[in-house]
Amino acid sequence: MYYVGVDLGKQVDFTAVAIVEREERPRAWMEPLFLGLSVRWLERVPLGTSYTGVVRRIVDIGRQLGWNCGIAVDATSMGAPVIDMLREAPLQCEMVPVVITAGEEANNDGRVWRVPKRDLISGLQLNLEKGLLRIARDLRQTPSLVEELVEMRTIWTRTGRVSWGAVGVGRHDDLVTATALGCWMAERPTIGNGVRRLPGI
Repeated sequence: MYYVGVDLGKQVDFTAVAIVEREERPRAWMEPLFLGLSVRWLERVPLGTSYTGVVRRIVDIGRQLGWNCGIAVDATSMGAPVIDMLREAPLQCEMVPVVITAGEEANNDGRVWRVPKRDLISGLQLNLEKGLLRIARDLRQTPSLVEELVEMRTIWTRTGRVSWGAVGVGRHDDLVTATALGCWMAERPTIGNGVRRLPGI
């Protein structure tokens, strides 16, 4: 099963896409044995791509995966118009909007999940430390993802809240966020009732 994480960019930020595979081993009369997660694809959509173009690309990725996927999309800030467009798009798999917050707990109001960025990033780091997350070395964007992971820091705001981000001028964390969204959904395979198991690609 594949899970697509999408971090929606703005005019000066890339929209990033990560495809994460949840690997399992079937077991008779039991739930499948979870083996880990593998990042199979990383992509930065070219700057200047319209929202319509981004939606078209997401639909195209789902189609290439044979709709054997779930899609977690950053719905924070500028993401709302794209979410509305995706709801109208010919998607044949579950699309879960995720608002990334500075809060303490994840919650769901029936239409949108609100997930602390701390949970997304720490979950990604924990899986890496445990060897449960593998990143394909031959992907064009793998070096950029690794660089972003190295640059991630805990940032204390003036109000005393903790946030996560890349340090340094001009630094991005789009690939990290997309990968974290894909992993977050992959670790919760029942989160979307519409996710279907179809023949693999």
